[in-house]
Amino acid sequence: MRKVLGKGLFIVVILVIIVSVTVSIVEAQSKSFLIDCGSNSSVNVDGRKWVGDMAPNNNVTLSSSGFVVSTSTLSGNSIYDPLYKTARIFTSYLNYTIKGVKGNYFVRFHFCPFVNEDYNLNKSSFGVVANGMKVLSEFNVPLEISDENMELQKSGKNSSSFFLVKEYVMAINVDTLVIEFVPSGSSFGFINAIEIVSFVDELFPGSVGKVGGGNLNLTGRSMETMYRLNVGGSKIQSNQDPDLWRTWEVDSSHMITANAGSGVKNTSNITYASVNDTSMAPLLVYETARAMTNNEVLEKRFNMSWKFEVDPDFDYLVRLHFCELVYDKANERIFRIYINNRTAADNFDVYVRAGGMNKAYHQDYFDSLSSKIDTLWVQLGPDTAAGAAGTDALLNGLEVFKLSKNGNLASVQRYDSADNATSKSKGKVLWVGIGAGVASALVLAIVIVLVLCFCRSRRKASTDTKNNPPGWRPLFLYGAALNSTVGAKGSAGTQKAYGSMASTRVGKKFTLAEINAATKNFDESLIIGVGGFGKVYKGEIDDGVLAAIKRANPQSEQGLTEFETEIDMLSKLRHRHLVSLIGFCEEKNEMILVYEYMANGTLRSHLFGSDLPPLSWKQRLEACIGAARGLHYLHTGADRGIIHRDVKTTNILLDENFVAKMADFGLSKDGPALDHTHVSTAVKGSFGYLDPEYFRRQQLTEKSDVYSFGVVLFECACARAVINPTLPRDQINLAEWAMRWQKQKSLETIIDPHLRGTYCPESLTKFGEIAEKCLADDGKSRPTMGEVLWHLEYVLQLHEAWLNMHNSETSFSSNQVLKVEGLEVLHEPSSEDEEDALNLKE
Repeated sequence: MRKVLGKGLFIVVILVIIVSVTVSIVEAQSKSFLIDCGSNSSVNVDGRKWVGDMAPNNNVTLSSSGFVVSTSTLSGNSIYDPLYKTARIFTSYLNYTIKGVKGNYFVRFHFCPFVNEDYNLNKSSFGVVANGMKVLSEFNVPLEISDENMELQKSGKNSSSFFLVKEYVMAINVDTLVIEFVPSGSSFGFINAIEIVSFVDELFPGSVGKVGGGNLNLTGRSMETMYRLNVGGSKIQSNQDPDLWRTWEVDSSHMITANAGSGVKNTSNITYASVNDTSMAPLLVYETARAMTNNEVLEKRFNMSWKFEVDPDFDYLVRLHFCELVYDKANERIFRIYINNRTAADNFDVYVRAGGMNKAYHQDYFDSLSSKIDTLWVQLGPDTAAGAAGTDALLNGLEVFKLSKNGNLASVQRYDSADNATSKSKGKVLWVGIGAGVASALVLAIVIVLVLCFCRSRRKASTDTKNNPPGWRPLFLYGAALNSTVGAKGSAGTQKAYGSMASTRVGKKFTLAEINAATKNFDESLIIGVGGFGKVYKGEIDDGVLAAIKRANPQSEQGLTEFETEIDMLSKLRHRHLVSLIGFCEEKNEMILVYEYMANGTLRSHLFGSDLPPLSWKQRLEACIGAARGLHYLHTGADRGIIHRDVKTTNILLDENFVAKMADFGLSKDGPALDHTHVSTAVKGSFGYLDPEYFRRQQLTEKSDVYSFGVVLFECACARAVINPTLPRDQINLAEWAMRWQKQKSLETIIDPHLRGTYCPESLTKFGEIAEKCLADDGKSRPTMGEVLWHLEYVLQLHEAWLNMHNSETSFSSNQVLKVEGLEVLHEPSSEDEEDALNLKE
């Protein structure tokens, strides 16, 4: 009788525990807040109701409305696409205040940088603070997306995802969550959706064992989810994890050797090892695994290894998920766990730890990274000393969380070995620092006094200067370097008379009255282009000479820096394949640049997206050659060379004879000094053309222009946008899509239909090989622009010979030898090459 009562009591206790856990989960789910940003209504997505941030009675308060933008089309590659069709833009400080929030929450920010006419979301930069915790700083969504896509591409996986979700774990001790969005400098930010999902206390423990010994208390520490992987299985979408709506990615892109472990699957009767584990991961994670089943190798010490890029100088929580799917007894599979090449656990038997076969179990580990380490390794390998029946290891899931440090979760600057200098004595350094500080203060004070005196004298001389807004520094600080001695026309009466002499800044300083007359008071009908800097007008200056007049938009994310860089670069450059700067205007709060007029507009407009007749293959080759000549001059025409940094088809302009010229030098940088290999600088450019090596390392080289030019080559051949979210996922990114076909030697399959039957097949083959070389992952493996130029000329010669042969005028007999594979060139320079060489010497 007592046994029966004992069993009954035990069952009752178990039922009470299960019911209490279930109630906790239900309560947690009911406390979720789902916010659709940029909307005043509600929408049902993934079976949940998302409320607009401007909808009534939504417990959400905005400090300011910002701006709302929307799109009607998206790529359809996310279940959250209905949310991603709207966004809220903020150009100044904005915060969301959500009431009724107290407890443990996943806070997720959804970003999708769709195309918008008014705001280039690709160029946004901003920070985010949640209840005083800095979670993002100077954050650029497209760069983060590109970084993730590149990791997928390395593993041969589809890499065309164009949305991003940043997830944070927060313990909110007050009843209100305040999320602050702060633009970086003069930039702006955006947000598509905010997801706040409550979870039970048991999800994260109070303390975690540290690799190497000891424990860490996690209480009160916020975390960022860096990686969440379904090891050995397919991607698990958030709606397949209905308790906490987590997404579990595939693990193969992070494996060092993918075939070190093969997939294992077993969906029969899997249960959780403990009732407290039910929220750790969905059962789908435990139904698949990766195991070291390849035991035919001679050396038994190889491991399954995963490598993760992380932020240095932070603490990390590594959570491993296990479920023994094969063996039904102990001592069949025993292995070791290594984290960052240190043993985290040995004699690890999943069957023993979980309490049997098909039991879902997890294990947490903690490790700290120094400021010199930006990678985290997780490795599983056989423990041959344990005497297991097989040399094997198994893993079902893996999560990596970054722990907050001093109220900060935002990325920190990566370690630079150049900063690792030997320190002197503290006292000496202190006195040197004090002396340097005093001297710097004195010098700075003198400079400020001189500048103020100079500015005061200038203001007295000009009554218009007082109208300049404080955000724009007038160009008189250039001093005498900019002069207005150039007349309206040269002796030949052509626009080339306005070209600048090398190493001497020359340009006419136009009055605003002259600009108004040239553009008919900025008549909207004269607009010939719109860019990040502002609008471009067609105008007539000085006896009917046509010019392109670029007027800065004060609200633009580009500003004085780009304005000055454009003048600085173009005023000291002269080349037939660079657009000439005629002059500028800085009167009455205006920043205006005046260029030579390019009658046929951008190269892109002749490839797609307009009603203009398509260019022939010969015209496209000649345009590419012209642009290559301009870039080659930039890279070699100065002591250190100049890196354009924004090479794309909209910055390649065509004159009345379809001669191509490079334009828009607002982002250009001087090349590295002789004793340096690169220029360390913040990543700037256009999404789709960016050199992946550049935005990974923030190290700019001339080869970054070469990569962008390779994308231009494929764009000319295929006549489509470099990023098109409306296409199927594997076609969204032109560079990736075209490279797949090129590596199959089948570029002709995706060539512009207008070209079919009108080009030399051999010329297209060589053209594709050049583009492929330009897009090499490693900058050192890419050709120089000079080498690209020579090979493009050869491609043109092949095509012209083919045209002559088909026109029955001449037969082709080539006495020139070029080898694209090795990039070796035997080719006599043309007269145009010789003239370019003269320009370089000047």
